Amino acid sequence: MSVATSPPSPPATPVLPDYGAACIANVVPSLLAPTDPGDPGPDWLPVSARHARQVVLLVVDGLGWEQLRSRSGLAPTLSAAEGIDRCITSVVPTTTATALTSITTGRPPCEHGVLGYRMTTDGEVLNVLRWTVGSGVARDARRSVPARRLQPFPSFCGAPGPVPVVSKYEFGGTGFTAAHLGNSPLHGYRVLSSLPVSVGRLLRDGEPFVYAYYDGIDKVAHASGLGELYDAELRAVDRLAEDIVAVLPPGAVLVVTADHGQIDVGSRLELLGREVMSGVRFLSGEGRFRWLHVRPGASADLLGSLTDRYGDTTWVMERDRLIDEGWFGGPVDDVLLPRLGDVALIPHAPIAFVDPADTGESRLASRHGSLTRDEMLVPLVALGGENR
Repeated sequence: MSVATSPPSPPATPVLPDYGAACIANVVPSLLAPTDPGDPGPDWLPVSARHARQVVLLVVDGLGWEQLRSRSGLAPTLSAAEGIDRCITSVVPTTTATALTSITTGRPPCEHGVLGYRMTTDGEVLNVLRWTVGSGVARDARRSVPARRLQPFPSFCGAPGPVPVVSKYEFGGTGFTAAHLGNSPLHGYRVLSSLPVSVGRLLRDGEPFVYAYYDGIDKVAHASGLGELYDAELRAVDRLAEDIVAVLPPGAVLVVTADHGQIDVGSRLELLGREVMSGVRFLSGEGRFRWLHVRPGASADLLGSLTDRYGDTTWVMERDRLIDEGWFGGPVDDVLLPRLGDVALIPHAPIAFVDPADTGESRLASRHGSLTRDEMLVPLVALGGENR
């Protein structure tokens, strides 16, 4: 008697960034570009945003398009916005440090050089969000790694006037703020209810473009996953969008996007064994885009053994292949190459690769960094406009 067998599952395909069009790196340049009344602009950009007299760009950290669409009933304001039926892509890796820098500079990672959450610079691993180096007792790196040396491009495409930023008060003065926001004036809020108030004041003062940032979705997802607390936070974000719309003057538009989405991982963590680590000098990156910095001569054997072990769950990729296939948006300058590792482990399954030197990572419930739809696709929607 023959036994029926299921056909093998097709190999997972990474969702690559649309660097030439519908990508977060192109949002700010498109919003700040001079407008022609007869030109609707790129088809991925909401039309009302293209011709608005004033624009507020709200970046909601961690709000993926797939998560928003599957919870449309929890977010009626955002779900009724212009553009909700389409999405745009993040960048590689889908991590806050890299993605926010692409949003604010209007450049792909291969140009601005913030190539990950934890990346090597001057022989040490820099935690870009905390701007610290070293494991164990981390050291403040604001003097040893000057922000403008690491990321020299101006924020907001070198707009003729300073673009005001409405973000958390405590983010002022940090190394990462200096790296991705430059000298933009920070209008810091201490509680979320102040964010729309600050936005309203700036618009009444005549500011043509206001950048606002909120990190609550990302924090809740990391802490507790995509469950009821995430749902509650999504409701709060929807009310935030409604509150901002309420302060828009006639002809002003609120544009909402995100830096990346999320995927639940929970306790499904992979700790690389002694056999693998014998060929590795150290690790960088993050759990869903883990770089291995390989000992001389060990790359070929390591790539083969990692593919054998993790190929069903993970894209195991050499650095040069990632660059050649355009994952970072183009060629990577020789000066920036040391910021990358030699071999990358990029899971498409809901797992993460642990770096013992980064103790905080083991406590994250939801994560991002890889190129699944849940992590790569983000919304770009518009609310308000001429009819207000």
